[in-house]
Amino acid sequence: MKSSQQLVEETKCLIKELSVHELAKRLNENSILIDVREPDEFKQGHIQESVNFPRGVLEMRIHTHPMALNANTPIEALNCLAQFPVYLICRSGARSVLAAQSLQHMGFIEVYSIQGGYMAWQAENLPQVRC
Repeated sequence: MKSSQQLVEETKCLIKELSVHELAKRLNENSILIDVREPDEFKQGHIQESVNFPRGVLEMRIHTHPMALNANTPIEALNCLAQFPVYLICRSGARSVLAAQSLQHMGFIEVYSIQGGYMAWQAENLPQVRC
């Protein structure tokens, strides 16, 4: 048996991670930022550029991302989205690690989990939206 913490630590070796400062530098109109926290967490505050697809439904909803609205099929949408870097953020950086591995399994190449998650973003006083 493995604990969730052990699973996350093992998975970190299989994915790419970025700091919140590196994320802040990279965010632009050609990047996709997905917040995988639950909707109530997202409503308490989030990064303006982010779209909320909770971890439990990420794989089922990613094809509906606004950057793929012109796609005619889910596969077309996924192929469109795969052209852009995808940044995943959660509360502390654990769910985003697992989400990054999942998107890699779906065929995404340029996928990053954000180290420390939204808590690290807040700790560095980076811009955020409060609902």
